[in-house]
Amino acid sequence: MLELRALAKRYGGTPVFEGVDLDLAAGEFVAIVGESGVGKSTLLNCIAALDTPDAGQVLLDGTPMHPLPEAQQALRRRRELGFVFQAFHVLPHLSVAQNVALPLLLQQRPDDAAVETVLAEVGLGGLGTRMPQTLSGGQLQRVAIARALVHAPSLVLADEPTGNLDAGNAERVLDLLVQRVRARHTACLLVTHSRTAAARADRVMELRPDGLVAL
Repeated sequence: MLELRALAKRYGGTPVFEGVDLDLAAGEFVAIVGESGVGKSTLLNCIAALDTPDAGQVLLDGTPMHPLPEAQQALRRRRELGFVFQAFHVLPHLSVAQNVALPLLLQQRPDDAAVETVLAEVGLGGLGTRMPQTLSGGQLQRVAIARALVHAPSLVLADEPTGNLDAGNAERVLDLLVQRVRARHTACLLVTHSRTAAARADRVMELRPDGLVAL
C-alpha cells in the first residue's frame, strides 16, 4: 500500500530526517514514535504530498506521489487518504456533520448515513448539528478522526490522534482504528508520543535523524 524509499527532508540545508525506508501493507497498523522535533508530522505531510521531500520516493500502490501534478496529488488524497491533523483543521463555519461530510462531498458522493455512523463510532452521535466552537478540544479531535474515516480511505495517516483525549475516549479511538484496519483492510500509519497508543499497533518504529528503526 505504502512504500517509502530513502526519504529525506531538510530545512535550510539542515536535515530533519533522511534515509527513511518503510513498507506498509493493506490491513497493517504501524506506529512511529520519536523525540519532539524529529519530524514525525513532517514525515506524514511528505507522504500525503502536503510537503515535498528533498530526496527519496513516496509510492502509493506502486505509484510515486511527488512527480504528479498538484491536481492529481489532490485527487489521490481525496480518494485514498484519511488524514488526522494534530491541529484538527475543523472548519468553524460548518456544523460537525458538515465537517465530517467534506471528504464525501469532494468526491461528489454525499452519504448522510455514513456520516451518522462514523460520528456514533467516535462517540459523537447526536451532535451533528453542533458548531465547532461549542465543542471541547477532545470532541474536536474526534470530529477530525471521523472526517478522516468517513470515506473509507485505503490509508489513514494519524498525527497524535489521542493527544487531546482522556483515557476512555483515547481507548475508544484506538479501538476504532484497529477495527477499521482489520475489518476493511485499511492501512494505518500513526505518529505519537504515547507509548500506550503505539502499543496497539502491529509494529512500532522510532524516527531518528538517520531513518526509521524497529522497536
